[in-house]
Amino acid sequence: QVQLVESGGGLVQAGGSLSLSCAASGRTFSSDAMGWFRQAPGKEREFVAAISPSGSIVSYADSVKGRFTISRDNAKSTVVLQMDSLRPEDTATYFCAANRNTILLYKQSARYDYWGQGTQVTVSS
Repeated sequence: QVQLVESGGGLVQAGGSLSLSCAASGRTFSSDAMGWFRQAPGKEREFVAAISPSGSIVSYADSVKGRFTISRDNAKSTVVLQMDSLRPEDTATYFCAANRNTILLYKQSARYDYWGQGTQVTVSS
């Protein structure tokens, strides 16, 4: 059974940093593209970043480009989202997702097969 477990969320002041981690189990992690999405109250879930199975290709939403960095460690089956220069508008629940057996990176949440439960990030002004 596939499990994705996020950690690292919390409360931070604007301009600060947080590092989110997603631990995967239950399948061959190195075969899957991984993504991070977020959802604020009353809003749709939106794409944040994605990374290819090897880690050589990454993609970011324009709103986080230059501030967030996605990376992965296939030996540890983890994917990390480093978030710097945080803004109040980054406040949301952040979800980790896996797109199985593909090297393609998608921004549409419907393309992803497995999801974590989410971790809350709150940025105060």
